[in-house]
Amino acid sequence: MRIRFWGVRGSTPTPQAENLRYGGNTSCVEVRVGDNIFIFDCGTGFRNLGLALHQEFGQRPLSAHVLVSHYHWDHIQGIPFFSPLYDNPSNQFSFHSSSRNRTLARVIDDQMASPYFPVDASEMKAQRRFFEVEQGRANLDGVHLQSMWLNHPQGCMGFRLETPEGIFVYATDNEPGDEQFDKNVRELATGADVLVYDSQYLPEEYEARKRGWGHSHWREAINVVMESGAKELILFHHDPDHDDACIDHVVKAARDHYPKVRAAAEGMEMVL
Repeated sequence: MRIRFWGVRGSTPTPQAENLRYGGNTSCVEVRVGDNIFIFDCGTGFRNLGLALHQEFGQRPLSAHVLVSHYHWDHIQGIPFFSPLYDNPSNQFSFHSSSRNRTLARVIDDQMASPYFPVDASEMKAQRRFFEVEQGRANLDGVHLQSMWLNHPQGCMGFRLETPEGIFVYATDNEPGDEQFDKNVRELATGADVLVYDSQYLPEEYEARKRGWGHSHWREAINVVMESGAKELILFHHDPDHDDACIDHVVKAARDHYPKVRAAAEGMEMVL
């Protein structure tokens, strides 16, 4: 299993110089399992992933599973800029999401409709398939997927990939404090080799004015990793107001409680 981070920021892209070490693109993580490609979320980092895939595959057919946690801007805004959707009719993309509010196909069409975007979604030549995700288990090309609801306005799915090489968990956009959702995220993370978890706020920011906004902080991330037995914690969905120095401080503070902690950074790769 190979994991690569293409977008690690939350809410909105932040291209400022003081943020460049960790990166300013919004959520997108690629996981390779053998020949299978799994993509978690389609924030602005999705564009750069598309460029890399185009360079790798050229005119060879490309197939990937795209798991969309929810439809907020920072998780879908890279879709119109993902070049493999346009340039090869042999490309196949299986989108997996919950249509709790409306289908992803409708969301993509609406996002690209006039007056919001100059190119209509009908220009996408690739084969697109859309699958409904329910809480529970599924099999994607021999890879076991578990999906569970997280605590976020309008809903958000967390995902767990189980492979012979290891277990990867993607649990972004989750607010602590609800008994059932807290149980969900700990079940999802149980024994994971890698836990990618929402740590958008500082604990003091969350307590002062960010309750109810649907995000977590590094102290809760430590609670989750220790209570679930996950092996390595990757802090993710960095706040747009948090520069590199701030994130460095967060990592240092978190490591005082649990040693195997890193902050996600654009271009960071992990191999299990």
